[in-house]
Order: sequence, then structure tokens, then C-alpha cells
Amino acid sequence: QVKLAESGGGSVQAGGSLRLSCAASGYSYSVYCMGWFRQSPGKQREWVANIYTTGGATYYADSVKGRFTITQDRATNMLYLRMNSVKPEDTAVYYCAADGSRACRDRRIFEYWGQGTQVTVSS
Repeated sequence: QVKLAESGGGSVQAGGSLRLSCAASGYSYSVYCMGWFRQSPGKQREWVANIYTTGGATYYADSVKGRFTITQDRATNMLYLRMNSVKPEDTAVYYCAADGSRACRDRRIFEYWGQGTQVTVSS
């Protein structure tokens, strides 16, 4: 059973930066794809970025490409999302996710989810 716990959310002004963290436990070799999603009130959950854990390849939604960076630390089972040049439309609850599938680029359905961390961007 994989457990995920996000942290690092908070309030930030537009144009600022924030780094989200996701601590993963209960696995080591069984997860090949991890991702970040977000959900704003009244909207569907939106995919943000994926990372293929063994190869390190990363994939981004057009809305965050060039501003957000997904990284991992495999030694500590940590996933990160660096958010730069944030905008008010980035305001959402951010979730990390993990899955055993090796097909990572287009993966949007994940087996394991965290509880989310709130990010609020003020203008």
C-alpha cells in the first residue's frame, strides 16, 4: 500500500514561487509514474505534470510548462513541484499521485493519491 502526503502549500503573491513536497511511503520498486494534479472549486481535477521515476522523464500541461518543475529524490522517496511565476489561476488544491504503470507520459488515472495541499495565489 502506497501512502502519499503533500505539504508546502500556502499563500503567495502573483509572480512569486512555492515548492510543494510529497512524501511517499510503503513502496520502493512498485511505482514507476508519479504526478501532480490540482483542483479549483467548481472545476474538475486538472493534470499538472508527471515524472517517470526510473528514467526521470518529465511531462507538463501547457498551462504550467516553463513555470513549474517536477522533480524527485528517490533516495528519500520525495516528489516535488517547484512553482515559479505563479498566477491567480494557479490557485487550487494540489494533489500528488503514484501508479505502477510504466506508461507515464499520458497517464491521468493513478492508483494512489494524497490528501492535497491548498495553494492560494493573490493578485
